[in-house]
Amino acid sequence: MRISAASDASLIDAIAGEDIARFTAGWLAVAGRLPESAAPAGVAVSGGTDSLALLLLARAAFPGAVIAATVDHGLRAESAEEAAFVAAVCARIGVPHTILPPRPEMLVGGNLQDRARAMRYRCLADWATACAARWVAVAHQQDDVAETFLLRARRGAGLGGLAAMLPARPLRAGGGAPSLVRPLLGWSRAELAARVSAAGIVAVEDPSNRHPRFDRSRARALLADSPELPPARLARAASNLRDAETALAWAAAREWAARAESGQGGLLLEMADLPHELRRRLVARALNMVNAAPPPRGSGLDRLIAAVDAGQVATLAGVVVRPGPRWHFAPAPPHRSP
Repeated sequence: MRISAASDASLIDAIAGEDIARFTAGWLAVAGRLPESAAPAGVAVSGGTDSLALLLLARAAFPGAVIAATVDHGLRAESAEEAAFVAAVCARIGVPHTILPPRPEMLVGGNLQDRARAMRYRCLADWATACAARWVAVAHQQDDVAETFLLRARRGAGLGGLAAMLPARPLRAGGGAPSLVRPLLGWSRAELAARVSAAGIVAVEDPSNRHPRFDRSRARALLADSPELPPARLARAASNLRDAETALAWAAAREWAARAESGQGGLLLEMADLPHELRRRLVARALNMVNAAPPPRGSGLDRLIAAVDAGQVATLAGVVVRPGPRWHFAPAPPHRSP
């Protein structure tokens, strides 16, 4: 794909040289290398302030090596108009833009917002692969991390839930998949809004972002009204917990390699002399290995461990767990019809 570097200079000139250097450093931290015309950076742009700032920064930092896409979920009457607005901005700055149409079959069943998010990432993964883009950048920023931290702390989340979102991860399973990257985690919402305003662009405003019916909107309002809860500090706490989560996952992987093995028609796991959190992680992994499905978290997992510790046979997530010197995990027998 040939990408034009021609653009409306007035929009790009709004991005200062120090902003380009800062963005480039953040990009390298999450992506590991710079994009190029043959392997461009894909940018997901909704038309909101954060994603427009991401678009402008990426275009200023990597001229000729950026493409953009907007997923039109079709869930709001304004979505087609907003996608067209993004297309017009991209045309002004010389960034190829694609509108990805909704896939209604992906929105069937479950929580609508969760399904829409999954659909968005699947569409972006397909688009990036077709365009030979190594990365799809999204505009999550510091305030998003702080809001998520508050929401999950209120629900009593554990370490994994409180940890900051990953700066990079594969968009889907399998080798060669594009990476989802978040180069703006060190930027505040106010900083990004200032860059969009300096470019003279009026961003799309989603009314749900301010509606008190939504948890995130209330968290956003709480942070705005509470100077004793600075988002930068909360985001730093979440980042520290991400480091701790990474270290604990590393330790759990080592223990799994030393303690787990196939046997007796299932899986055997040595559970002695382990801290509680490592036991939880190894049991969750064993359940997943035997049943090939995400195991329950939280209280269900804790009840299972307590029961097997007490010498009882317990079943969870379609897996029977039997106590012993090594715990035995095996598929639960099918339910018989009465």
